[in-house]
This record gives sequence, structure tokens and C-alpha cells, in this order.
Amino acid sequence: MNEAVGGYFELELPSGFPGLYPEALRFQSARASFYALLCTGRPRKVWMPSYICDSMLGPLSKAGIEVSFYSINEDFSIKDEINLHPDEWILYVNYFGVCASQQREVLRKFNAEQVVFDHSQAFFAPPLDCLATIYSPRKFFGVPDGGLLITKLPVREPDEIDDGSIQRSLHLLKRLGGPPESGYADYQAAERTLEDCQYRKMSVLTERLLSSIDYESARLKRNENFRFLHKEFGVHNRLKLDVEAIDAPLCYPFFKNLMNLRESLIRERVFTPTYWARCLPRLNADSLEYELVNNLFPIPCDQRYSKENYGSAINIIGRSIDDE
Repeated sequence: MNEAVGGYFELELPSGFPGLYPEALRFQSARASFYALLCTGRPRKVWMPSYICDSMLGPLSKAGIEVSFYSINEDFSIKDEINLHPDEWILYVNYFGVCASQQREVLRKFNAEQVVFDHSQAFFAPPLDCLATIYSPRKFFGVPDGGLLITKLPVREPDEIDDGSIQRSLHLLKRLGGPPESGYADYQAAERTLEDCQYRKMSVLTERLLSSIDYESARLKRNENFRFLHKEFGVHNRLKLDVEAIDAPLCYPFFKNLMNLRESLIRERVFTPTYWARCLPRLNADSLEYELVNNLFPIPCDQRYSKENYGSAINIIGRSIDDE
């Protein structure tokens, strides 16, 4: 078919920004890339943290692969003693992009050829020498979908290209042109369309959007905001964060038991998600993971904001601490 000439204009986007991981295989989502990895490697069992999004369990179920769960410590290191058999893998999450030192410990304890790192919350953390690393760009940027996979296994990008990106983009346009509340239902609907982990190649739209992002500017702004928030809240945070080892994280993870804080933040339109409420049924009520679901407040530190935007969050959290 001849390339079209004329007609209406497409969305105008800058171009020329190189992606951070040109060697990565490109899929429609992180969970799809994980499923492709599982179908190629076929481990007998995968050890997964109990504190993880259920979306990463779907590929294991679909592939018919056994799962065992492990617990974590308050610094996000692995708590349990795991005897990793040669036909098993272990997946470790770089939680909120603040776990670089913990990842080095994982590689010290286990055979790197059996380690999968989930960087869905750590887009700017480079891949380490391991079996595979998975990224989810939409957690960090305004794109409708997409997943990146870097692996030593001979995984092939699928021939079929995802064609759902345009239908998943309505919330992005609404957020650009109005308040976040206006597109929240559309965002939830878009997320539901990605529940199918049957892998397809990243869409042309998402590829184009990713090539329009100024990654270095985003990295610097995230670091600036993270350090500002740590200066405000670090002394009260149960998480002991190695700030100098953290580069452009997902958010500022503030961990403290403060009554009704999330509701108070929402009333002032400061939105902090809950990670991951759907994992509660598999957790003990007295476990650290259960407490993280309920008492960890991921304060946005992304490239959209400057320290001037945090007045409401600082005041609300400060009052909650004073009332403790």
C-alpha cells in the first residue's frame, strides 16, 4: 500500500529523544513481556514476593507454572531462606525504585541466571547482569501501554502488533485538557484491557510517544522532588532510604501508621495510590506486607511537579504527625 499524502494531521509530537534501553524487546505490557519470558524459559517454579501486583501472577497461571511466595523485611530485602533449585527462578521487585543495594544482595545470594528483576517501579534503574529485567513505561510517563524486556533468553518479539493503544488513550487526553477526576474511569477501563497477558508487539503509537520524551529532564526532576520530600519527611519515615543510591524513583514512599491520612490527602486532591490491596487475601494480618498495603503512602515525585506543588501534602502530613 502506498504511503498516504495529504489529509488531516496527526497529533504533533517532538521526536529524536533516544530511548534508554534500545536493546529491549517491546511488548504491549510488562505482564505480557513476563509471559513471553516464561513461555521461552519454562521454569518449573518461580518464587514471587507476596507483596506484588496480582497482574504479575496472571502470566504464571496462564503458563501453568508453579508459584511459591516469599516475605520481605522492612528494608525490602528478602526475609525468607530460599533454596533455589536449578529449575526454578526468583523474581525480585525493585520497589518504588529505591532498592539498588537490595538487588546487589539478591545477586550475591542467588545464581544470576535464575534471577528476574521487576523494574516496573524503577524505570531509570539500569538492567543488571541477570536472567531478565522487565520495565513498564506507563508507570512513569503519559503513554497508554507498553512493556520492555531485556533478557539473555532467546525471546522473540511477536509479529502481531497491539492495536488497542488508541482506545486506551482517552484518559491521557482528558488529563492533558482537564482535571484528573474527569478521566479516572477511562483510566480504569484502559487498565482492564491490559489484563490479557497474551503477548503482542508494542503499538506504533506507544513507540512514537516514547521517542518524544526528554528522559534526562524527567530524571533530574524526579531526583529533585524526591530529595525535597525526603528532607521534609525522612525523619518520620519508617523506611531508611539510601538517598544517594536512588535515581529517579517512582515516588517518595512514606511509611508510617497515620490514621485517615490517605482520606485527608484525597480531600485536598493529593492522590496516593494503594499498592497492592488485591494481595491482602494471601497476607497474614500481622505481616509487614499487610502493613505496607495499609500504611505506605506513595507521594508523587514525578516530572510534572516542583517543590511549590507540595504545600498541601506537607501541611496534611505534618498535621497527621502532630496528631499522632
